[in-house]
Amino acid sequence: MVPGWSRTLVNNMYRVGKQRNLGSSYRSISRVSIDSMGKSYADISEGQGLEQLVNLNKMFRTKPVTLALPLGSPQRINEPNYQGIRLFILRLMLFYSKESVSIRAANVIYRRVVSQVENPLVYDVFRLEKTFKTTFSLLVVHMWLCLRRLKLEGKEGVELGQYVYEIYNHDLEIRVSKAGVNLLLSKWMRELEKVFYGNIVAYDTAMLPEAKTDELYNTIWKNVFSNDGSPAFDAAALPAVLASSHLKLYAFSRYVRRECTCLSLTDKESMFSGNFMFTTIDNPHTPG
Repeated sequence: MVPGWSRTLVNNMYRVGKQRNLGSSYRSISRVSIDSMGKSYADISEGQGLEQLVNLNKMFRTKPVTLALPLGSPQRINEPNYQGIRLFILRLMLFYSKESVSIRAANVIYRRVVSQVENPLVYDVFRLEKTFKTTFSLLVVHMWLCLRRLKLEGKEGVELGQYVYEIYNHDLEIRVSKAGVNLLLSKWMRELEKVFYGNIVAYDTAMLPEAKTDELYNTIWKNVFSNDGSPAFDAAALPAVLASSHLKLYAFSRYVRRECTCLSLTDKESMFSGNFMFTTIDNPHTPG
């Protein structure tokens, strides 16, 4: 059963305010690992590492485009077109009710989010370790991108966003259980709710016209890249480490800003049916 607070959360998540101090929650989350898939970059040779960083600096600089899937795309998921007695029975069973249609659409939208977040190239390109904290952080970023776009369609979009959030929340419970947190699950979910809400507010704030130029960078660093929730990367770090941190942070920030614009160019029907896909992440090991 979906917790009662979920609808209240989504109704209020767009209010801009100061992000809560969530460092302790992040420290707890970062200790839980989904699996041992974390990639070590210690064995990357100096030349390969440099080439990867140079290519990373070239990424996400192209002109934003719609993310809508073309009509003939095999990746589209369309509503079934039943006829005759089957259509009659399904209508009696409320298969085509507003709620049922919204739930199916929300499932497709969330599948798009999960597909992007679970793409191994995302972790490879941005040099992210595959931990619960990292995957959760990426889920929040892409949920925010979708909910932000849906909200542009007014009440109808916010209502659909509520269904997407409820599906996300159910999936998160499963992920937490698989991560080995079988006790005090409700407490963990409350902590993750706080982190989710805090991150959403922080991302919205960072995208305001009056926001400081480095606000999105700092927010992404704290929520995605930092292991302890620290607010900013260490400018006094070794030059090589600092260069790597800068490039992956700026690349991810460009990705986020570009996806925001791409989603704004995506039509309502594609968004409401889930027939869109996030930008493909290319392998930075590939030259050019």
